[in-house]
Amino acid sequence: MSCYFRHMKDILEAAGVVVTKENKTQIDRIIHNIVNVEYKNCPTTWKAVKERIRGDEETKRRFIIMVKEGLKL
Repeated sequence: MSCYFRHMKDILEAAGVVVTKENKTQIDRIIHNIVNVEYKNCPTTWKAVKERIRGDEETKRRFIIMVKEGLKL
C-alpha cells in the first residue's frame, strides 16, 4: 500500500473507498492527481494531502468528494 494510506483510513472510509490489492494503484494515482504531484512521489503527496485533510472542514469535505468522483463512486 502507498506510504500514506494508513494515515487516511477515516478519509477513505468517508469517501466509501475500500482499498484492495486490485484497486490500490488506481486510488494512489487518483490521489496523486488530486494534489497535483507526480505519481510515485509518496512523501510530497502525503504532505499535500495533509494540508487538505487537516485544514478546515470544507477543504476536507471537498477532498473526499474529489476522491469519490475520481473513483466514480
